[in-house]
Amino acid sequence: MGLFEYTLRNKDAQTEARRGSFTTAHGVVEFPTFMPVGTRGSVKGVEVRQLEETGAQIVLGNTYHLMLRPGAETIRELGGLHEFCGWKKPMLTDSGGFQLFSLAKLNKISEEGAIFQSHIDGRRIELSPESSMAIQEALGSDIAMAFDHVISLPNSRAAVEDAMRRTLRWAKRCKKAHTREDQALFGIVQGGLEFDLRRECAEALAQLDLPGYAIGGLSVGEEPQEMYDCISAVTPYLPQNKPRYLMGVGTPADILEGIKRGVDMFDCVMPSRNGRNAMAFTDYGPMRLRNARYERDPRPLEENCPCPACKRSRAYIRHLFSVGEMLGPILLTIHNVTYYQRLVAGARKAIEENRFLEYYNERFEGWRAGVPD
Repeated sequence: MGLFEYTLRNKDAQTEARRGSFTTAHGVVEFPTFMPVGTRGSVKGVEVRQLEETGAQIVLGNTYHLMLRPGAETIRELGGLHEFCGWKKPMLTDSGGFQLFSLAKLNKISEEGAIFQSHIDGRRIELSPESSMAIQEALGSDIAMAFDHVISLPNSRAAVEDAMRRTLRWAKRCKKAHTREDQALFGIVQGGLEFDLRRECAEALAQLDLPGYAIGGLSVGEEPQEMYDCISAVTPYLPQNKPRYLMGVGTPADILEGIKRGVDMFDCVMPSRNGRNAMAFTDYGPMRLRNARYERDPRPLEENCPCPACKRSRAYIRHLFSVGEMLGPILLTIHNVTYYQRLVAGARKAIEENRFLEYYNERFEGWRAGVPD
């Protein structure tokens, strides 16, 4: 298979779910896939070998945070992000566009790009389509994201349209500025909850013939069903022979809803963030380990999970959090990332066997049932 080649292995008979793969410079990624978020070059508290053992195939790094510390040129001098952090498999870097939304109080947006005030030391930082490409090329990720304009939802149609059209103009500048042949550039579809704007953006980006496409600007304040409806409205207008990535989403339910609608790639901080706060994802829904019901519970979090946390008891995991032992957040982060990897691995197998809808229903039935006594 050639570099950046998408291969469709099977499409589910009853849904839009796709079983595919994508070739990068650091290996093949099997779809659907979930990318753990390694914001500053690490998934918090998890060593690379442990991360590999979760089943993770590809990890996400954050352009904005890495450009601040240690700096893109420092990482380039040290051999690129793979060498710097020790992860030898594929990596994706976001563009810094999401920080237009998340750090809105610290930035000013113009046609040229964005001017940030560093959240660390207050210094002025300029980020544009061209500088975002230069930083991501210095980092050396396998997939670089185009610089886009993200806004909160709900919002006025005028604001949504303005951000979408700026995103399109910036995407063209990103393509012109991007030169690294071993790095795939993905475009990002914006347009809020305005389906006609989403369609227009998707069709215009498709004309750029990029190696892959993302759906951005969701999970930023809208209701889950609104997000699902938006995904359904967008995917028919994305190229069939390219990867589709839903950015920053989400819960296990969100991931299965996305897969059902034809999405291939996902990322979210939820597995690690919730793990650090004593919450474990399971086939019976979330398990809150600070709850007194687990104080003397000798069972593992899940019987069928191979992760190191599930080799201990629920009582032990709860004890670690009760006494402030750092091993607690580490173990639950590993468990949660493993759970997400098991979830997408199960989806891959189900799509291969044309029974994704059955798998989808089984998972939702378990989550509705809740954790048994």
